[in-house]
Amino acid sequence: MMFKIGQNKSLDPIRETKIDLEKDLQSVTEQNLELVFGLKFISTEFSLHEFRIDTLAFDEETKSFVIIEYKRDRSFSVIDQGFAYLALMLNNKADFILEYNEKMKDNLKREDIDWTQSRVLFLANSFTAYQRNAVNFKDLPIELWEVKKFDNNTILYNQFESAVARESLNTITNNETIKKVSVEVKKYSTEDHFPEGREHVRELFDALSERILSLDSRIVENPKKVFIGFKIGHKNIVGVRVQNAKIIIDFMRTQPQDINDPEKKLKYIENSVKYYNQHMSSADIKDYDDVGYIMSLIKQVYEKYYK
Repeated sequence: MMFKIGQNKSLDPIRETKIDLEKDLQSVTEQNLELVFGLKFISTEFSLHEFRIDTLAFDEETKSFVIIEYKRDRSFSVIDQGFAYLALMLNNKADFILEYNEKMKDNLKREDIDWTQSRVLFLANSFTAYQRNAVNFKDLPIELWEVKKFDNNTILYNQFESAVARESLNTITNNETIKKVSVEVKKYSTEDHFPEGREHVRELFDALSERILSLDSRIVENPKKVFIGFKIGHKNIVGVRVQNAKIIIDFMRTQPQDINDPEKKLKYIENSVKYYNQHMSSADIKDYDDVGYIMSLIKQVYEKYYK
């Protein structure tokens, strides 16, 4: 139960109130999409064929489309509906690009988009145990977000995190839509970045990861297609790119002159503002001797932007 500290240190209960999913939640979410999810809002009630997408968004970090659906009842199948929306997208890529360009007044091209990192977000007051269990697969591009409204005019967005998932949905389903979508859409894991032959860099990564995660309990690993991010909320502090003989640490929102780097290991990433909409710098880790020093740079970035 949640409380507000009142006068004389008394505790006043904060009670949950009803939220209108079709009106209040959708409107508030769309107006604050960047703040809540780190996404760019494209359009509302986007209709295509027999489908109507509640909110269409774009993830600038992964260069992929995100579909957001708001659910009032709890009788729907997250797997069936989620993959139906993804199939709609993959079968009508030109329509999604056209919607983006018309609403954003831009000239996005098919090759600018990473369709493999497309995903669907379901927002509801709550989900059934069956729905929660349905997303317990390691490669599922579907997220469940519970949204609560309270009587002190507060809204809580909380992503349901399933237990450690090891099974792939593809190994247990005969659904043709799921199989076709799964050929093109993939949810990436940390393990995907460490194929056979990268044992040395995996040990370096594990040593670094342990130190980064110990900085703040809010930090989580955020694996994507080309990097593994370490984020608080929807903002990455750093990203790790894995190569055969080293790992490259990308420092978000950072130029070399922003932090104390006496060994001058930090190098500015040219055109980072053009391609990533932010200044970025990078440094290499080739052996264990590098981990401690690079960690001192990461800590500076964390303390500057996140502490």
